[in-house]
Amino acid sequence: VQLQASGGGLVQPGGSLRLSCAASGFTTRSYSIAWFRQAPGKEREGISCISNSDSSTLYADSVQGRFTIWRDFPKNMVYLEMSNLKPEDSAVYYCAAAQYHCSAYGPFARWKYNRWGQGTQVTVSS
Repeated sequence: VQLQASGGGLVQPGGSLRLSCAASGFTTRSYSIAWFRQAPGKEREGISCISNSDSSTLYADSVQGRFTIWRDFPKNMVYLEMSNLKPEDSAVYYCAAAQYHCSAYGPFARWKYNRWGQGTQVTVSS
């Protein structure tokens, strides 16, 4: 039972990347999936969530309008499309799963998420 994040890399400012979160051993249909990121020396922050029951989405202010989250149920995958990337977006990105709706108890409350991927590095630099 695991999540695996992939798709990170080095990109120039203003560029785009698509991250993927693959679930195995369980179906994401019953889970809300969130993306978190952690930069060196900083707290892990939640940036986007897609809910289990209705696939509604939430975004942190820092990524609103630049990032898009969506899911592919048949493939058991969740994606994060990142555009207009900035150097401050550089971080290790993690996907995580929770059996609560994104809006329940706060979208990025860490205790809700009981499954975590291993992280993928995103570096935005010229």
